[in-house]
Amino acid sequence: MSTTQSERLRKLLEPLVTSQGLDLEEIEVDSVGRKRVLRVVVDSDTGADLDQIADVSRALSAKLDETDAMGEGEYTLEVGTPGAERLLTEHRHYVRATDRLVKFQLAEGGELVARILKVDDDGIDTEVPGMKGRKATARRLAFDDIVRARVQVEFSRKDNKKEEEA
Repeated sequence: MSTTQSERLRKLLEPLVTSQGLDLEEIEVDSVGRKRVLRVVVDSDTGADLDQIADVSRALSAKLDETDAMGEGEYTLEVGTPGAERLLTEHRHYVRATDRLVKFQLAEGGELVARILKVDDDGIDTEVPGMKGRKATARRLAFDDIVRARVQVEFSRKDNKKEEEA
């Protein structure tokens, strides 16, 4: 998708998404054979439920039908939320990932897997899980030290089980 089309779509759709109490995270247009697919990713600090997704989808569809933003030809509109292993690119993404396990690629080289404990304007306080009987350790990361960060999927987390049993 050209930058101008992306910018036009964002300018057109972002106010509608925001009016529904959500953030417009991503816009992507893919060609699938002769059809095109417009994928819109939305989120909020509390997540987005199916009713919100349906409402946003209807509002976006109506707006797109009124305009020529997608040009001629058929397209499919898909509205959803970020995946389980979302890439963290904005300050708000880190805040939303508080208490989640994240894999960081560091500017100094190497990787770090740690749980986000707290986020402020300058960086993140993390907890690096202990390995082989060692205790977890605290580590501060400045945003400038992070090249890339992605949430990790956790199937079983000991901390949650303890809290549920209490």
